[in-house]
Amino acid sequence: MPHGTSQTTGRNGRAPAGPPVGALLRSWRQRRGLSQLDLACEADISTRHVSFLETGRSQPSRGMLIHLAERLDVPLRDRNALLVAAGFAPVYSEHSLDNPAMEAARKAVDLVLTGHEPFPALAVDRHWHLLAANRAVAPLLEGVSAELLAGPVNVLRLSLHPEGLAGRIGNWAQWREHVLSRLTRQIEASADPVLVALRSELQGYPAPASSLDDGGGEAGHHPDVVVPLRLHTSVGLLSLFSTTTVFGTAVDVTLSELAIEAFFPADAETAERLRRTLAEIPSPPRGEG
Repeated sequence: MPHGTSQTTGRNGRAPAGPPVGALLRSWRQRRGLSQLDLACEADISTRHVSFLETGRSQPSRGMLIHLAERLDVPLRDRNALLVAAGFAPVYSEHSLDNPAMEAARKAVDLVLTGHEPFPALAVDRHWHLLAANRAVAPLLEGVSAELLAGPVNVLRLSLHPEGLAGRIGNWAQWREHVLSRLTRQIEASADPVLVALRSELQGYPAPASSLDDGGGEAGHHPDVVVPLRLHTSVGLLSLFSTTTVFGTAVDVTLSELAIEAFFPADAETAERLRRTLAEIPSPPRGEG
């Protein structure tokens, strides 16, 4: 990915096609719920300058664009889009996880996933596609349709699809609301059209035909603290809650969009069942993930 600072234009000398940079800036400002005055104060520039940038009366420098994008908490992928719209080369690199440049990050992900055993943990990209998982995840997927497990695997689809985990989730309605609310917040922050389409798909799924709704979330499961995933499995009921880990200082697009979902037992019975289950799974040969 180039890191040059010169402006890039087409052969006709014009800036790249697409929405003008001013319109993109205005869209991100409005998405963050800021007025022009709010952004001006955040960025330590005049309101007049913000207005001129948004209307195209002034063209932003590369440094000003990066500065405004930081104040607006624009994702790295979209910061590159802002730069390209203004005629500049992208600044932030984008490497696949198997690229040698990502070796240290890949090892860190593997370390976190493996270190979380015997509890489940998985790594996902910005669209909730599964990138990696530890050994504790596989036993949870018993009975899931092979079609849903064919790559790329989308973990939200896996969770709510009638042929996925839905039929075994004891608090399906509560978990569905949690998943959709979280996805909606992500959409509000990113305006990602792929996530919008995914939400529409998930909302269209019917309730599972064979409901195992056990009233999950009742006393003893801390409904006011976390929303658990109450999953019926061959080893018994597992009650889990999750945390999310991200790379806080990533300057690579792929790395900035990677998240690790780590599940923890919500009760002692779940912890013991997970320990017993993992003990029966052979460890991978040394040197393999």
